[in-house]
Amino acid sequence: MERAPVDVIVIGAGQAGLSAAYHLQRRGFVPIQRATGADRTFLVVDANPEPGGAWQHRWASLRMATVNGIHELPGFAVPPADPAAASRDILPAYFAEYEERFALDVLRPVQVKAVRRADDDSRGRLRVETDRGTWAARFVINATGTWTRPFWPRYPGQERFRGRQLHVGDYVSAEEFRGERVVIVGAGISAVQLLDEISHVADTFWVTRREPEWVEDDFDIPARVAAIAGVEDRVRRGLPPGSVISVTGMHWTPWARAAEARGVLVRHPMFASIEEDGVRMPDGTLEPADVILWATGFRPALDHLAPLRLRTPEGGFRVENGRSIDEPRLFLIGYGPSQSTVGANRAGRDAVRAIVADPVALAA
Repeated sequence: MERAPVDVIVIGAGQAGLSAAYHLQRRGFVPIQRATGADRTFLVVDANPEPGGAWQHRWASLRMATVNGIHELPGFAVPPADPAAASRDILPAYFAEYEERFALDVLRPVQVKAVRRADDDSRGRLRVETDRGTWAARFVINATGTWTRPFWPRYPGQERFRGRQLHVGDYVSAEEFRGERVVIVGAGISAVQLLDEISHVADTFWVTRREPEWVEDDFDIPARVAAIAGVEDRVRRGLPPGSVISVTGMHWTPWARAAEARGVLVRHPMFASIEEDGVRMPDGTLEPADVILWATGFRPALDHLAPLRLRTPEGGFRVENGRSIDEPRLFLIGYGPSQSTVGANRAGRDAVRAIVADPVALAA
């Protein structure tokens, strides 16, 4: 079903997508559901049935006091909350209130199947094909994040393991592992946070591919901004963004300090293979395991952009200042240097500035 043409479509209503919608509205764009004939229009579509972005899927034990990387959306601060409250209760409600306060009219749930060029005109429209119809847009701001694409490394013998394997995206709480032996794989913030949490009720065994490089500075806002800057060169060249940790090293978070104080922050080299009852280490010893928890991160959810043929041989997208170098009608925000919440806010604002400055956006 063909829908009415729209000037800008925002795909995704997480931090980056809502930031873009806010700035579009401030620049005079109107949700297409409320538009009259002379208005410049935008539409936000989101795959989730409810507001909240990835926050609504976080594990129940992630509290406001321990959540990493909260940054308020533009124009409306995060309301005061009990530090002991679950982040998945507080932050989705905050996102919902934000959408209502600014009348962003997010359309959900909408599954975007493909984005393709309408024709050979490089200044023409992009077609956004969804399960709710097809929109022709002058610009597409893609803000689909990573939560729907957990990364599972492959290791020999993985299918033989008789215990449970799960990704951090499937984690609920430490209680489900009480009394068991849990191998935790990964060197990121989530790996260490869950190591600290699970080690209170289970025997943990932590493995990483590389020795973590611990940084004494706190992982505060300036540190995150520095990390964002470190990824910019990679995405400009079309390389996969890589993780923030690979740029900054591991910062001493409160949960890392707590795990160290209890003697459980003990890193082991990555295992060589997986067997029925555990993991085989490089020295040949078998470490028994009931559970393998893969805290191995996520990859950008960008398969719907495949018809545009923008992926480089190295597996990334060439992006500069949040804009596709090879398809200027497309913005990728929450990707690469804008993957943090601070960067996502800034990327939403900058994408809208670039659209307003482009003569196509102002065309009749």
